Amino acid sequence: MKSYEKYKRLIKLLFSAVTLILLVGVYGCVWIGYYNKEVLQAPFFRRGNWLVIVLYGALLIFFLQMYGGFKVGYLKRGNLLYSQILSVLFTNIFTYFQIAIIDKRFLNPVPMVIMTIAEFIVILLWTWLFQLAYGKLFPPRKMLLISGERSDYHLLEKINARDDKYEICKVVNYRRGIDKLKAEIQKYDAVIIGDMPSHDRNVLLKYCYETSIRSYSVPKISDILLRSSNELNLFDSPLLLSRNIGLTMEQQWVKRAMDISLSLAGLIIAFPFFAVIAASIKLTDGGPVFYKQTRLTKNGAKFEIYKFRTMIQDAEKIGGPQLASERDPRILPVGRLLRATRMDELPQLLNILKGDMSVVGPRPERPELAAEIEKEIPEFQYRLKVKAGLTGYAQVYGKYNTTSYDKLKLDLTYIRNYSVLLDFKLIFMTPKILFIKESTEGVTPEQK
Repeated sequence: MKSYEKYKRLIKLLFSAVTLILLVGVYGCVWIGYYNKEVLQAPFFRRGNWLVIVLYGALLIFFLQMYGGFKVGYLKRGNLLYSQILSVLFTNIFTYFQIAIIDKRFLNPVPMVIMTIAEFIVILLWTWLFQLAYGKLFPPRKMLLISGERSDYHLLEKINARDDKYEICKVVNYRRGIDKLKAEIQKYDAVIIGDMPSHDRNVLLKYCYETSIRSYSVPKISDILLRSSNELNLFDSPLLLSRNIGLTMEQQWVKRAMDISLSLAGLIIAFPFFAVIAASIKLTDGGPVFYKQTRLTKNGAKFEIYKFRTMIQDAEKIGGPQLASERDPRILPVGRLLRATRMDELPQLLNILKGDMSVVGPRPERPELAAEIEKEIPEFQYRLKVKAGLTGYAQVYGKYNTTSYDKLKLDLTYIRNYSVLLDFKLIFMTPKILFIKESTEGVTPEQK
């Protein structure tokens, strides 16, 4: 594997370039062969055709970059294909409306549909062939996991799920001693350094750097705070400045304006779905359509969150307040569909309009559950520096059953790196996770 390692980026670039050329080539044929001839105003000639094709390529790059369609070797095959298909689908929808604007009328969509199917076939064949070759060139890394203070069962489980990329051959605890750990590290391609005291971790990190061994580190809360600080140079002394105030006043104003406009637009678009979902819930057991629950938002303020009811009436009388588990018997049949597609959260657009929530932010947690979590993780309250959100960094990059400690780190990453562009990126990323099973699966008995 090491003999090809230096060419890895080049090989990935080749994959991305060929993917782009093939897909843009298919569109070029459809545009020149059909749509350009159907334009009523006047057909485009050489430079005009090139411009239209380049615009399609730019839009395709945007969506592929956004959804991870270029991440060969990083995403699992199914996730990579899903990302590419979703990117092509959105690109083609936007392109069809672009053509309609150019000609001031809606042209026959059949060629666009046929083109989309052809592009799906190209993606499936090319990605399958490339990943087959990529797997031969870069077999799974032989890895050593050095466990720390916290249980690493969830990390071990997730890494083992990527047996195409990683192979954890041995797990040892950091208390075994630095000298013995250094000897073990030499036997493997890479090492995963768990959540352990800073001194031990720093010694291991420096040793891996010294010996050119790849290392993966589990970040601490302090790491996230440090790496998002501002770099200053006071004469010849480098400093890291951490302001620790959450969002600035200007950022809060812009974010609120965006929340109002997006929630209003969302309520108008979602109105037909509200009617269908409400009827489905009502016909299931005759109970109330909406479900209200107390949640936490900025600075620990409490508010009543609105959701479509997905469980039986009085569900909490069975076992008290708790996270939904896999195959939870309290969930209604229609509730499973709503949870799988996250449509049960549509009424939260009203919370956003009221100002209780934001479109993007940490997941609103229940006071009872937050209090329990804070007994083990006091820093969990750091998430409350900003308003709770309908979608967010932890919702996009994590899962429903991601551990509370990992959710905290994801939310802090968002808070510390906030920007309007990051908000829009997370909003664009949200459709991708709606149909991924891992994003909505319940907690396991061990997590509960």
